[in-house]
Formats: sequence, structure tokens, C-alpha cells
Amino acid sequence: MTTGTTDTSGTSETDIHAEDYSALADGTPVRRWTLERDGTRVRVLTYSGIVQSVEVPDRDGARGPVALELPDLAAYEEFSGPYFGALVGRYANRIAGAGFVLDGTAHQVTPNEGRNHVHGGARGFDKRVWEAREVPDGVCLSLVAEDGEEGFPGRLAVSVTYGLDPGGALRIAYRATTDAPTVVNLTNHTYWNLAGADGTSALGHELRIAAGRITPVDGASLPTGELAAVDGTRFDFRKPKALGGGYDHNYVLDGSTDDGIAAELYAPGSGRVLTVRTTEPGMQLYTADHFDGHPFGPCAGIALETQHFPDSPNRPEFPSTVLRPGEEYVSTTVYGFSVR
Repeated sequence: MTTGTTDTSGTSETDIHAEDYSALADGTPVRRWTLERDGTRVRVLTYSGIVQSVEVPDRDGARGPVALELPDLAAYEEFSGPYFGALVGRYANRIAGAGFVLDGTAHQVTPNEGRNHVHGGARGFDKRVWEAREVPDGVCLSLVAEDGEEGFPGRLAVSVTYGLDPGGALRIAYRATTDAPTVVNLTNHTYWNLAGADGTSALGHELRIAAGRITPVDGASLPTGELAAVDGTRFDFRKPKALGGGYDHNYVLDGSTDDGIAAELYAPGSGRVLTVRTTEPGMQLYTADHFDGHPFGPCAGIALETQHFPDSPNRPEFPSTVLRPGEEYVSTTVYGFSVR
């Protein structure tokens, strides 16, 4: 199936193609959607909502991959721990002690990182096959998480739309509603390497983040509750600088840039530039130092996960992640591509 959608800006239409891709080990079929517009090609799987691949031109006009990609569906099942390209929820990042109190009621969620909860639990949104339908300029994925899944309260209806804007920017729009008070924090876990995403290190990319503070963490990567200034520390990316390793930290986005860019990543060799704009208050910078060579080596990709802060359900001083009946969770992140 190949269709186009009307765009009044004068740029090309989005080409959308859906196909049968493969099947999970249990036989569940998985579809793949390909979106193409203005030099950008994105492939999305219905399993895990995975951004399987992103291809954009370099400064010489040669289109190549910029997101880490696994060879087949079996590999995504086998290497699920790094969440390659996945939609993450119901709660992205960590919840201390795998529990929280909401409206006076204690909830215990699945501990899957020691005694703590991370990225939705043992069978989070990254382990599900999503329903998919074509929408203008993209594909809308949806699922329902029943009350009590992974310990979370409330029946949560979720939709995530992947679309290509004029110019080839990748827009990810999240929505969710619930029938009972719950907590929600959704993100996408793509690993970027603008040099070509061929498994070589992404260190040396130049990074800028519009954030003057981070949420420091303890030895279990849980926030201490402090909002610490980045001044004079290795966490200061307010001006572009070459990226080293050793980062798995949440940045407190301050919206200080006139252009609305939360983060900008640049690969000097290829000339590719990735910009991140988001409605979210935070962004997790993860340099994947713990990759062990199977299938990628350390720092082969850089995750820029737009989201609410880690452990917000236990930190009333952080922006709230509570969603109540009658409300709608709405979040948008746009990844733009250019060269210089």
C-alpha cells in the first residue's frame, strides 16, 4: 500500500507504505511502516513501536542511517534490554523501590532493575504489538494497558503517532487517557549516531542542551531530589562541545533558546545535525557506555529521551506525572535533520 497526503507548504507529500514484516517467536505477526519525505526515510515496526531505521542525507547529499538498527525481529526480541528504538511506558525511566503512593493508596509495580522499576517493567509497552492505522503524513499506533498491568492502576488507552513534517522532521505525538488515577511517562528510545550508525562509537559528536540544571542521581541511578546547576561541571552543554562517555542523566530543560531547540547534536565528519524540540520538561542523555559488543560496542549510539523526570511519582517537588479520568496526556517531540 502506497499513499500520499496533501501538504500545502509546497514541499513533497509524505509517502507511506505498510507491509508484512515478520512474526514474533510466539507467531504474532508484525507489520512495518515506511515513511518518506524530503530526504528522510523512517521505518517503524508495530512490535514495540520500534523506530527501526532513520535515514537522512549527509553534507554531500548521500542518504545513510543515523539510528542504531538490528538485523531482524528475532534480534529485537533477544536484545530487548537496551530498548532499541522502542516506545517506552507506562512509566519511562525509574521508580524507586518499584512503588509509589497515589491519593493515599500504595501501589507496587514490577521491580525489574534490582528493587527498582524501570521503563515499564517486565512487559512494558516495548514488549507489545501495537495496532496501526494510516493518518495524514504518518502512522498512528495504539494499545490499551489494562488496570493492574505491571502493577499500575487504571485502564490506559494510548496512541502514538509517527509523522514526517515538511522538511523531513520526525514528529512523535503521544496521547493517553485513563479511567482511574495513574502515572504516565512515555518516551522513545532511539539511539542516534549521525556519523552513519554502523556500530562505531558516537563519541566526539558535538552536543548542545538548553538546560542549566540536572537531577543528580545516587548509585542506583535514582534522583536525589536536588536540581543541581551544571555550571563548571562536565554536565554543562549549554554551549556545543564534544561529547564523551559516562552520561545517564536527566536534564531539566529550561526553554532558554530563542529557536525552541532543547538539544542539538552534530557529527563533524558527516555534517549531519539533529535538533530536538519537545513539550517535555526533561531529557535523559544516555551514552550507552554499558553496551558490551553484543550487538554494539560501548557508546555506539546516543539516546536523547524526552520525558518527565525519573521517580516523579515519589518526588512531589518534580513536575507531576499523574493522569486522572477526564484528562488527556499529550506530549510531542520533533527530531529535525539538516546539514552544515
